[in-house]
Amino acid sequence: MKIKKGDKVRVMAGKDKGREGKVEKVYKKSNKILIPNINIYKRHVKKSDKMPQGGIVDVPRPLDVAKIMLICPKCGKMTRIGFKVEKDKKLRVCKKCESKI
Repeated sequence: MKIKKGDKVRVMAGKDKGREGKVEKVYKKSNKILIPNINIYKRHVKKSDKMPQGGIVDVPRPLDVAKIMLICPKCGKMTRIGFKVEKDKKLRVCKKCESKI
């Protein structure tokens, strides 16, 4: 997967289209990422020891990687990611400005 934890991304599709955030967690097997305060859903919680009142709770859900694009830290534009190999290291590269990510 080309997106990593800590990358700044913009949502390209769905109810949060146009919003930006930093990647908090990456789920490699399901090809999804979690971004705080984006893709929030309501969940009804039953009374329990942890939540004695119960009620409705906001829960962030993971977004599919196909719906987001990386924002290059150098040029600040949305971009695709390429790879270059330098001295036995595989580096991520911005497709627009050719800088290392």
